[in-house]
Amino acid sequence: MKPMTKPATNPITPIVDVSHVTTVLGRVVIHRKLSLQVHADEVMAIIGGSGSGKTTLLRLMLGLQRPAAGTVRVFGHELGDCGAQDLDQVRNRWGVLFQQGALFSSLSVFDNVALPLRELQGVPRALIEELVMHKLEQVGLAAKDALKQPAELSGGMIKRVALARALILDPQLLFLDEPTAGLDPASGKQFVRLIEGLRAEMKLTVVMVTHDVDTLFALADRVAVLADRRLVTVGPMADVAVNEHPFIRNFFLGQQSRWDAESVRLFRESLKATPHIA
Repeated sequence: MKPMTKPATNPITPIVDVSHVTTVLGRVVIHRKLSLQVHADEVMAIIGGSGSGKTTLLRLMLGLQRPAAGTVRVFGHELGDCGAQDLDQVRNRWGVLFQQGALFSSLSVFDNVALPLRELQGVPRALIEELVMHKLEQVGLAAKDALKQPAELSGGMIKRVALARALILDPQLLFLDEPTAGLDPASGKQFVRLIEGLRAEMKLTVVMVTHDVDTLFALADRVAVLADRRLVTVGPMADVAVNEHPFIRNFFLGQQSRWDAESVRLFRESLKATPHIA
């Protein structure tokens, strides 16, 4: 089955453009004059310590929160200046995988994945069924899994169902919030390999918040480091990992042998060779 046609994207215009953003919660300044651009077809990873504002930055990009100053544009649309209808159209061009999956416990796997299609209204029932089953297959789930309830799923299966739902509208942009959190090492590697395969197949641009070094090495094209209410540095892994900022030094402690580009390439190749784990 052919995927839905995606709107054309100007390769020069950033997919996500956070410009001179200051974010304040109560009386606490979370970000100060922060700027970050995410370009088409790249995986941008965002890292930072607890309280550094990673989740808040993700919420700004999703239009769930507004900055005190500055602008956030996605697909060229300023989120703070979008009407409700325009914002819905922009949101239909991205998918979100939340940290715990955020499945609706009262809905079956099928109905959880089908929900974004049903919210569009007017999509024929037969097409919904075809698209849902196709997405479940894409994320490595069997047809029989469609009838299960979230309470019957393992942690890895919950992530896969949530990923299928995030991708059901064939988005151009995928947001990942701690994609491997809560998974054992083997399941984490399998899930990372799945994301990498889908990214290539669907030509996705990805924004990912993570604290997992292996996930960074496997997926990230560039890394943005949040600390001290600002972006300390943004760049390829090999450049970021040698930065002398205390948070970065501690984050990559003991990983020195993996910093160069060849080591990253070999690590990604090893993931591809990991045998399938059900």
